[in-house]
Amino acid sequence: MTREQGISGPSTGDRKSEHVRLCLEEEVAGVGVTTGFERYVFRHNALPELNFDAIDLSAEFVGRALQAPLLISSMTGGSAGTGRINERLAEAAQLRGWAMGLGSVRAAVEREDLAETFKVRHKAPDIPVIANLGAVQLNYGFGTDECRRAVEIAEADALVLHLNSLQEVFQPEGNTNFADLLPKIKRLCLELGVPVGIKEVGWGIDGETALRLAEAGIAFIDAAGAGGTSWSQVEKFRSSDRMRRTAAEAFASWGTGTADCITEIRAALPDLPLIGSGGLKNGVDAAKAIALGADLAGVGRALLGPAVDSAERAASAMEQAEFELRTVMFGIGAGSVAELKATKRLIRR
Repeated sequence: MTREQGISGPSTGDRKSEHVRLCLEEEVAGVGVTTGFERYVFRHNALPELNFDAIDLSAEFVGRALQAPLLISSMTGGSAGTGRINERLAEAAQLRGWAMGLGSVRAAVEREDLAETFKVRHKAPDIPVIANLGAVQLNYGFGTDECRRAVEIAEADALVLHLNSLQEVFQPEGNTNFADLLPKIKRLCLELGVPVGIKEVGWGIDGETALRLAEAGIAFIDAAGAGGTSWSQVEKFRSSDRMRRTAAEAFASWGTGTADCITEIRAALPDLPLIGSGGLKNGVDAAKAIALGADLAGVGRALLGPAVDSAERAASAMEQAEFELRTVMFGIGAGSVAELKATKRLIRR
């Protein structure tokens, strides 16, 4: 499948396909904002006293075992081409033992014919699969039944609600009523029957907000900080509204860097499962995220291009990230993920 066939295809106006195309073809990273990982370095341990091949990357998330503390961040679904991308990511995730997040399942809840684009369990029977919906949809007719349907479609182990307020402002079809969502999130956590998490989409979650979400019953948080894809930049390329396109440029540097999000959330919530994502480029970034306090590190756009081409390319990119992560652990003398989380060898420049 070529990129043109897999993404644009016959439905070039489809929003999900358009998002994928823009993320691959346009400069959609934030400008003037970084993840913050560049401010941290690992102190080398010249005598690690470890067998490189015996370093243990195993982890656990939502009751399932992982071969590595890594997650494919929620990205896509909802069209034929993006459904094939999801299948390839799922196949690679099963092979490498990573967790997998799906893109928003809203389209499949509203249109049954799109459900197949999120059905990846046959490709990934053993890994954690996380369904995904916009939290704002709780103000637009979605309740527990619709959220449960999203979980059922994906045969998911958990549901993550994404917070994307600024994207909705710049999105031509945006839903911008974010009022009084917290009580609805709390009710969903009580009623759904599977863990409910929260993630941002690339502007970050601060410690104070994380604490409010945890008090509402959220089971895990994905920091999804700034420094990677900026969805105001993505929507800028989609908009025909000159005012909004110009305004989007003013928000190119908006957001809290991923490193700061992780440290704030972990300080506020020492025990809540935490995913560190947002602009991670390699296994060294993943190691820094975990050493700063994340339980898992999430990788998104870096896997998108490989997955458009093949499951094998996606799996190869994932294997490289694991190798880099393992090499960091060898370089600091950490034989397990728990030892990496407890290391004193990550220092701020």
